[in-house]
Amino acid sequence: MPVKIVTDSVADLPAQVVDELGITVIPVLLRFGEELYRDGIDMTTDQFYDRLKQSKFLPSTSVPAPVAFAETYDKLAEETDEILVITVTSRLSGIHDVASQSVGLMKRKCRVEVIDSQWAVMPQGFIVIRAAQAAQAGARFDEVLDTVHSTIPRVDMRAAFDTLEYLKKGGRIGRAAALMGSLLRVNPLITLKDGVVEPAGRTRSRAKAMDILYDFAASYSNIEEMAVEAAACPDDADLLVERLGALFPKERIYRTRTTPVIGTHTGPGLLLLAILGDK
Repeated sequence: MPVKIVTDSVADLPAQVVDELGITVIPVLLRFGEELYRDGIDMTTDQFYDRLKQSKFLPSTSVPAPVAFAETYDKLAEETDEILVITVTSRLSGIHDVASQSVGLMKRKCRVEVIDSQWAVMPQGFIVIRAAQAAQAGARFDEVLDTVHSTIPRVDMRAAFDTLEYLKKGGRIGRAAALMGSLLRVNPLITLKDGVVEPAGRTRSRAKAMDILYDFAASYSNIEEMAVEAAACPDDADLLVERLGALFPKERIYRTRTTPVIGTHTGPGLLLLAILGDK
């Protein structure tokens, strides 16, 4: 029986990819006041960003209950003896801890291993995709694990923001707090390093920020996968994809909208480029 791959909704995987590769996605929870939503299920992305712009209060996110993970594992254990769970970086979320603790709540016997991807959004997604492709091709569990560990250091990202205020309010800003100084007329850029948000520069215009994203891609000698993500700035994403077509086939670039749980911490101005490859 093939290894089953599980991840959380922070990976921002396109629905078509999830279906084609048989990936199980556990939604993170999103709270607006007293209302609780499952990320990517109970509220559309457009509805979320419309509400975010109008809301006086910042929504919050929370980790799914342990029972949600345990029930998912038990259901998959009806089809397999081996489950690999790949989570968002443990340094930004408690999902990894809960996913690990939930194994002890299972009613069925099954090998379950939980891996900290050290990433989020599509860099995490690329790791999950590679694991699922290996599993679908019939790789043994340890071979799938090897694929995950060899892919983690080969993914990277750069993200441009209109403001870092959302990251600051959500407590996820990490060492990028150094960029907070004067946010007026500044487009900050960030990445992740060792699972923590790190500054990657700042510029005075959105056009210059897109130049930096392009130059980041151009620094690679080999690109296997590429993704452009946007929150509520589709025109910027379209322009970036057009430019990146000079470096990588446009039809192979994953286009994703950041899910509400990501938008809660980034705001509507996020434009992100993720790459799997070698510099």
